[in-house]
Amino acid sequence: MNKNDALDGALTGDAATMGLHWLYNQARLAEINAGSEILFRSPSSADYAGPDGSLGYFAHEHRRAGQNSQYGESTRVVAELLADGSNYEARAHQKAFLDRFGPGGTFVGFADRPTKALVARLLTEQDDIPAASGSDDDQLPALETVPALFAAGALKSTVDEAVRVTTINQVALDGAHALFDALSLIADGASPHDALETSARGAGDTLAPLMLEALNWSSYQPLAVAEHFGMPCHMPQGLPVAWHIAKHAPDFEQAIRDNILCGGDSCGRVMAVGSLCGLIHGVPEELSNRVVNQ
Repeated sequence: MNKNDALDGALTGDAATMGLHWLYNQARLAEINAGSEILFRSPSSADYAGPDGSLGYFAHEHRRAGQNSQYGESTRVVAELLADGSNYEARAHQKAFLDRFGPGGTFVGFADRPTKALVARLLTEQDDIPAASGSDDDQLPALETVPALFAAGALKSTVDEAVRVTTINQVALDGAHALFDALSLIADGASPHDALETSARGAGDTLAPLMLEALNWSSYQPLAVAEHFGMPCHMPQGLPVAWHIAKHAPDFEQAIRDNILCGGDSCGRVMAVGSLCGLIHGVPEELSNRVVNQ
């Protein structure tokens, strides 16, 4: 088992998902899937257009097939900082984040609310900004640093430091800890079933009962589970769905497809789905080779 498969799984899953990110209509997604390929799809506003208006939020008009969303790009920021064996440093993370997402940065595309809030704070406070520079936001971007930290062999204590750069919300931190715990348990030899259950039980008062409910669903029904818990970007909505898919999906590719077909913030959920299923099943080379780095 290779820890890098968790990072590769997150980046590959995000790029494969980006073209249909934030499409909230499961019937429309099923229709697209029946007639064409949904993995690594070129973003098109036509996919989001319904008879009564929009079926979702079309965010990625400036991206092309194979590129990462803002989720994957944030993961890359941390992965690149740690690529030469360097220890994680919050200040270096903040600088690299601003270089990627700030004015004149290398990323051209949509920035979500936590990203915009951090960029604004980095620009205005500059050297006076604290290491815990994030906003109080419980959304799935809190998972972005975890695959890179895990692959680099970072300690769990570093997860707190890295996540707090972008969010200081406790539920978001609990979700990031749960993902790191699940990955670590699997790498240490636990069965995926046991790792997912143990990490869910330790995910805090808000997340734990929801994640356990999703794990104990009577059968594999990812679309129904997504409708039940919700498709948007908040940790209590996305993480139960991710744990359900990671428990049941038979291989990496099916996990990514099922996550897309659930709809909503599929790129947020795939930070967990991709890293977990990448570690469990491995990432097919024919998929990872389709990822475009900028």
